[in-house]
Amino acid sequence: MLFRKHLIGALFMLFASVAAAESVNINSADARTLADLKGVGPAKAAAIIADRDDGPYMSIEELARVKGIGDKTVEMNKDMMTIGEVSE
Repeated sequence: MLFRKHLIGALFMLFASVAAAESVNINSADARTLADLKGVGPAKAAAIIADRDDGPYMSIEELARVKGIGDKTVEMNKDMMTIGEVSE
């Protein structure tokens, strides 16, 4: 019984760390990382970087302001994205 509790705890920690490692900060990620998001390729990744040069994204939903990226793309990726700590 004790072994099972430790195993479950270890698996939970493993999955939690993998999920955190896969999170993409849209305010700092490079083009290659952004291009790996669902529905985003190299051209849209470059557009994201160009757009954020005007200022950081204050929410994940603001990503939809980039030409070619709509609400569907944001919705598909929202669990994999973060904006990190943002200061204006």
